[in-house]
Amino acid sequence: MTPASPTGIPAVAVVGIGADGWDGLPAASRAALAEADVVIGGPRQLELLPAEQCPGERVPWPSPLRPAVPGLLAAHAGRRLAVLASGDPMFYGIGRALSEELGAAALHVLPHPSSVSLACARLGWPVEDTEVVTLVGRPAARLAAALHDGRRVLVLSANAATPAEVAALLRERGFGPSRLRVLEQLGGADERSYEGVADTWSHAPGDALNVVAVECRRSPDALRLGVVPGLPDAAYESDGQLTKRYVRAATLAALAPAPGELLWDVGGGSGSIAVEWLRAHPSCRAVTVEKNPVRAERITRNAEQLGVPGLRVVTGAAPAALAGLPTPDAVFIGGGLTAPGLLDAGWEALPPGGRLVANTVTLESEALLTEWYRRHGGELVRLAVAQAVPVGGFTGWRQAMPVTQWSVTKATKATKATKAQNSRS
Repeated sequence: MTPASPTGIPAVAVVGIGADGWDGLPAASRAALAEADVVIGGPRQLELLPAEQCPGERVPWPSPLRPAVPGLLAAHAGRRLAVLASGDPMFYGIGRALSEELGAAALHVLPHPSSVSLACARLGWPVEDTEVVTLVGRPAARLAAALHDGRRVLVLSANAATPAEVAALLRERGFGPSRLRVLEQLGGADERSYEGVADTWSHAPGDALNVVAVECRRSPDALRLGVVPGLPDAAYESDGQLTKRYVRAATLAALAPAPGELLWDVGGGSGSIAVEWLRAHPSCRAVTVEKNPVRAERITRNAEQLGVPGLRVVTGAAPAALAGLPTPDAVFIGGGLTAPGLLDAGWEALPPGGRLVANTVTLESEALLTEWYRRHGGELVRLAVAQAVPVGGFTGWRQAMPVTQWSVTKATKATKATKAQNSRS
């Protein structure tokens, strides 16, 4: 039986089901579906349930799904409710939306082996060593961030066209030699697989229920992109407004991205700071503000090329364009420091514990950063980079313009109290 939630109302049963349908369900999952007054799920999932064992009303999910969740739950309040999910409901499944809407205590989750577990079992790949990228409701460009020579990646497909889209992206990103294997209807009676190389992929679309396994192989002439900040400058499309590689690496180190955090990148230029913030972890978020429309479009292209199409680009002049943006965990100001009110707006937007980093090459902006450093502390450094270049028949150093960088963490109430106590003692 489905247990009751803390309110005494039966918990919503969230039942994972595979391509093997009813026969593949354990007794507890079958019982939850048999007892339900209403079963909500995708049309394909609902068709897997036998009418005689599951007499409840069947309600297919509308599209788009996520906005419909509150209304559907409200429409069937007070009835025994079961929700069908593919595989493990809490792994890129409907379980997350239900948990956010109702709270974990109101759910009774009954998982089934996920497509990832089944695929790794067929392939002999350790699950913990396999990267997983979902393209269900997400752009294929997300896959680019996971491409590294020798890595194994499982792609959760949106539909039958996904394998060809994956092959095309691999070719475009310099991973044409990669081997692909498509696994369809995993765990079901119609399970099958087929494989090939991205460079020569010619398979026609197959079943919509599939997973694409990718063994990444980089072309010898493709640009190598690492996992740490400081990608090669050549990785970016730019008109010259680009935070250069070594300064960029130092800037990201000062910003210190952590999972789930949000960055404001003010004066985006080519978008490199925001792009590499997002590449630090899949859950990182970023908004870049750029007043030049041509550069704003270029930032979008760079984000897609480098695997972070979720970058939000706001076209407008700061500080006015900052109004209404969600509260940041960190703010980077890479241009326009002398614009009236810009530093103030970035500072005020930060919560206690938030970080602000600003770079400049001009004396006027450096004077401004020196004043803010005097008032708020932090760290004021000068970054100087020189590169070896030919000088006639010899080699000499070419000095880039030095960059002044101010980085600071906004004090919390506890920090302020400690400073005040120390000043009195």
